[in-house]
Amino acid sequence: MHDIKAIRQDPAAFDTGLKRRGLPPQAADILHIDDARRAAIHASEQALAERNAASKQVGAAKAKGDEAEFERLRALVSAKKSEIAELEEQAKAESARLNDILMSLPNLPADDIPDGADEADNVEVRRVGTLRNFTFTPKEHYEVPAAAKGLDFETAAKLSGSRFVVLKGAMNRLHRALGQFMLNTHVDENGFTEIWTPVLVRDEAMYGSGQLPKFAEDSYRTENGWWLIPTAEVTLVNSEAGNIIAEADLPIRLTAHSQCFRSEAGSAGRDTAGMLRQHQFEKVEMVAFTKPEDSAAELERMTKCAEGILDALNIPYRTVVLCTGDVGFGMRKTYDIEAWLPGQNTYREISSCSVADAFQARRMNTRYRVEGGKPDFVHTLNGSGLAVGRTLIAVIENNQQEDGSITIPEVLRAYMGGKSTITPNGDLT
Repeated sequence: MHDIKAIRQDPAAFDTGLKRRGLPPQAADILHIDDARRAAIHASEQALAERNAASKQVGAAKAKGDEAEFERLRALVSAKKSEIAELEEQAKAESARLNDILMSLPNLPADDIPDGADEADNVEVRRVGTLRNFTFTPKEHYEVPAAAKGLDFETAAKLSGSRFVVLKGAMNRLHRALGQFMLNTHVDENGFTEIWTPVLVRDEAMYGSGQLPKFAEDSYRTENGWWLIPTAEVTLVNSEAGNIIAEADLPIRLTAHSQCFRSEAGSAGRDTAGMLRQHQFEKVEMVAFTKPEDSAAELERMTKCAEGILDALNIPYRTVVLCTGDVGFGMRKTYDIEAWLPGQNTYREISSCSVADAFQARRMNTRYRVEGGKPDFVHTLNGSGLAVGRTLIAVIENNQQEDGSITIPEVLRAYMGGKSTITPNGDLT
């Protein structure tokens, strides 16, 4: 959510930020509503002062026996009461209009991200790892015999429809191992506190993190009004909603391994084969709360934490900074980490690490207090560390062998009972 004070101070800068997002200027309309709201509040306060003054004079007029003055003052008090109610209602309506606009507009892009229309204009920051030189044509994950035995799309379709998968045997264990490895790494090595949260949340949580009101169609809502979270970012950032955090407690770094649910609205026909784009999937999420001056460095740190998982798994990847046309609604700056998938012969997104500055904190009223000072809004960050299903795909494709088996990365073998291979028949050896 945007700061109305900042818009008042520099409306041109606000419109320039929106222009970089491909949006028309909004500052003049916003300030017109803000002026009407402030005028109604001021008039209400004046009317209240006049009513209070008249109320004090009513008793004096009565005591003096001045019936005419008494009736005039009593009528004035009654009229002011009606006027105040009308002005307060007007101020409330203008405040609601202003809030709706400020909640619906995206965050302003950071100055140092590239301008562009879509993902084609994203800029590569670094490329890490050596692409394996296969002596055979690598297959996509669902075609590799060792994986195909444990990726049951037919049963999933019978149970739930398209864009679901049932994991069996070694594939399920490898998937579980990846999630545990990621979580343990972020807790033991990267300084995050592990959290377990509900996957059903109220409207307020979805508004706080920025999913509502704009992206309601991208999420699932139950009949009794709960939302299924599209990512644990929703619950982790809202865990501090309404709180004032002591400066000494910052930064706060949280991580969670959760189920995630997305309707994939607007993605019809995209990535329909395999398990690349699912309605239900698992992700290890990272969230951080920092002081404003520390958030830029925290974004770099968080991105390195996500990249470190791929480094440990020996999966080649590239990191790109998103352009103004591709950065998410609530974010100021985002790095996408894209893992190399030899079966597709391309890099595909496996993590996004973003900084929102105070955009989410203002929606949630999450602040911190410098000792002896006034509370100010924290900055929030979030990142995938990583998407478990997509990491499974990357492990399968990068470690497939010509005979159809899969070599298990060394860092995962302790989670796999010491086994090093998944045979073409789907067995662990």
